[in-house]
Amino acid sequence: MNECSNTVGSDVLLYSYHRSFNGFAAKLTKDEAAKLRGKDGVVSVFLSQRKQLHTSRSWDFMGFNRKVKRSVIESDIIVGMLDTGIWPESQSFNDTGFGPIPRKWRGTCQSSTNFTCNNKIIGARYYRANGDYSPYDYRSPRDSEGHGTHTSSTAAGGLVSKASLYGLAKGTARGGVPSARIAVYKICWYDGCYDEDILAAFDDAIADGVDIISLSVGSIFWSDYFDDTIAIGAFHSMKNGILTSNSAGNSGPSPSSITNFSPWSLSVAASTIDRKFVTKVKLGNGVTYEGTSINTFDLKGKMYPFIAGAAAPNTSQSYTSEDSRYCGPGTLDETLVKGKIVFCDYDSNADGPVEAGAIGAVFQSGRHKDYAFAYGLPLSNLNLDDGRIVFDYVNTTENPTATIFKTNVEDNQFAPFVVSFSSRGPNPVTADILKPDLTAPGVDILAAWSEALPLTETEEDTRVVSYNIISGTSMSCPHATGAAAYVKSFHPTWSPAAIKSALMTTAFPMSSENNIEAEFAYGAGHINPALAARPGLIYDAGEIDYVKFLCGQGYSPKQIKLITESNTKCSEVMNEAVWDLNYSSFALSTTPGDSVTRVFHRTVTNVGSPVSTYKAVVNAPPGLIIQVQPSVLSFKSLGQKQSFTVTIGAQLGNSMVSGSLIWDDGVHQVRSPVVAYASLLE
Repeated sequence: MNECSNTVGSDVLLYSYHRSFNGFAAKLTKDEAAKLRGKDGVVSVFLSQRKQLHTSRSWDFMGFNRKVKRSVIESDIIVGMLDTGIWPESQSFNDTGFGPIPRKWRGTCQSSTNFTCNNKIIGARYYRANGDYSPYDYRSPRDSEGHGTHTSSTAAGGLVSKASLYGLAKGTARGGVPSARIAVYKICWYDGCYDEDILAAFDDAIADGVDIISLSVGSIFWSDYFDDTIAIGAFHSMKNGILTSNSAGNSGPSPSSITNFSPWSLSVAASTIDRKFVTKVKLGNGVTYEGTSINTFDLKGKMYPFIAGAAAPNTSQSYTSEDSRYCGPGTLDETLVKGKIVFCDYDSNADGPVEAGAIGAVFQSGRHKDYAFAYGLPLSNLNLDDGRIVFDYVNTTENPTATIFKTNVEDNQFAPFVVSFSSRGPNPVTADILKPDLTAPGVDILAAWSEALPLTETEEDTRVVSYNIISGTSMSCPHATGAAAYVKSFHPTWSPAAIKSALMTTAFPMSSENNIEAEFAYGAGHINPALAARPGLIYDAGEIDYVKFLCGQGYSPKQIKLITESNTKCSEVMNEAVWDLNYSSFALSTTPGDSVTRVFHRTVTNVGSPVSTYKAVVNAPPGLIIQVQPSVLSFKSLGQKQSFTVTIGAQLGNSMVSGSLIWDDGVHQVRSPVVAYASLLE
């Protein structure tokens, strides 16, 4: 058991959460859980589940360069990272030049023989209620997986020049707020991240005094708001003035695959930046084909014998060519494959070719090629068209040969677009709240890495690196975290909703040309950190607004009272419709084939010029009607609020239609997406 303040030593009681919210984690039978669920004062009892990790140049790509204006209090901002821990020796976390720890910090550092904090990493804790450690785990906040080190350096790592992965993506690695402090909460291990540990970390992070919480973790399947520990923790963070930044999930592009979608947290999709990794394959006939991978091996152009996996079945283990064509572990005959490049009809982790002694591998598959992986040997992933040609070559040529080149970095002229794996909306619980909120870079991101593990999971791979290139909404989430911390450094009193609004309304607009799911892929658009610190207007909301939302969502008065720990009843706050939450996007749904008209009520707060006049600019394609009343908002002071209504009408088949509302004063353009769609949730 760890030594956190919310941990108790009982064999049955795992955690008692009492610092920021009330609850406990315990080992119960089904009957005991059922009895407890029926007792007065118990809002919910649910089974602990295991959650997954949602797994340089990106800041420059967003126009957020090193010379961007910085707040004098950035070094007082504390970013709470709930992840796999951190590798404290990384240059990204060097504390040279840092002043003393901010006075507001109330946390601790669980130091050990292999881990100490400094003035950059000011706090660190670890959580493992079940006490089950693997031989590869560190019983400390030290990172044995790499993921937490990567996300921490992306959000708040310092400037490290000449960082690269064996020369790939070489440049200055840096986080969004390089001078901010980092507090580490290690909740994830070799087998995932467990609910009871996640809640314990939230409880501590809130009490410790962090400013922003970053969590690149989520379920495979969505849950209702208060059956989801991340939503519960984020709600209590919001109550305490802390925005939680969440990864949307890596189950895209299926609709409603998003798993982190609570309205009080920031849900971040993953998109590309303006570079891509290309790995070329040259055949003995002189023709070259372009595939994808992150190949750091250099065969120096030497041609090697080329064989199809289907021609090398491991018959001694009763495998046939129908097995070996996919090059799975154990399916290939080592005597036929060793020292050769092998052609495989599937995109796998390459363990089979490595195990058989292949010098390299060429994969063909129909899977998306908009992100790349590193492998334990030279490898290139080809699309099906090129793969078919190469397959014909290797099967019809006498003594076929090939070579695989080291990966090249090329321009991606279509960026940014949301990557295929990024989870999509619509919101599976509240159809009339648009999710995800926005998108940020999450593809082929270079950042710090743990030196406790090899570059790939291939057993023979012994390469250890200090910086790695990986992809996931896990990588986009800390970009948004860093941007939120940047905004917080200029506006330390802003609420989580205000910061979130600033990020959403200043986002770069994106087009459905590259993403057919449109706003269900990218939300309000691509994050624009430099502009987010001066949004002009904000859509603010506090705890009472979310209580109204929960009332409208259908939670009982008893649940609302117990969730919020207040005596507020739905009848007292008016049971408002969920779409009247003061959100900086607009979504309305109806059943397929129906028309729909809805009136939205919104209030904006002036944070731009003291005296200003904003005019409503509506962009509505055919099939969508957007009317704003009043269409002009005049302000005479900072902090002044103005309310308005938006009437939206749409005729829908089985599709969606989207537009936007922009409040424009000639200096600020405060943009909100407007989405109408046919929903099966109605």
